[in-house]
Amino acid sequence: MLKNIPEIISPEFLMVLAEMGHGDEIVIGDGNFPSESMGANAIVIRADGHGVPEILDAVLKLIPLDAYVEEPVALMEVVKGDPVVPVIWDEYKKIIEGHEPKNNKIKHMERFEFYERAKNAYAIVATGEKAIYANVILKKGVVING
Repeated sequence: MLKNIPEIISPEFLMVLAEMGHGDEIVIGDGNFPSESMGANAIVIRADGHGVPEILDAVLKLIPLDAYVEEPVALMEVVKGDPVVPVIWDEYKKIIEGHEPKNNKIKHMERFEFYERAKNAYAIVATGEKAIYANVILKKGVVING
């Protein structure tokens, strides 16, 4: 066993986070996100039964966001005409700001632009999140002084 590793992070998940380098990206997908097809060239980690907020919080306890880009976080914007209001984004903002008080800007990306970016991710975490438009991309930064 290890100390201070969130229980939700499996050994495989921990290994993937450790392997990621500066600038690599990880997608945390909701239950509807096409993780396997988007992750054809990525490592897909199954986190069924868990929501995106708890995964997001656990990941940000272990990796920094990239301070060398303006928006190290990306969300899939609501498709024009869709009446959905993704209230889960407010929760994401609080989690991100709690871990990254200075480096927490979020980019909203058109659905297919988000998918194209996700195809280049190092890893994709497939969650059981039921909220829609709950997908998030994180760009890993540099760990300074441990």
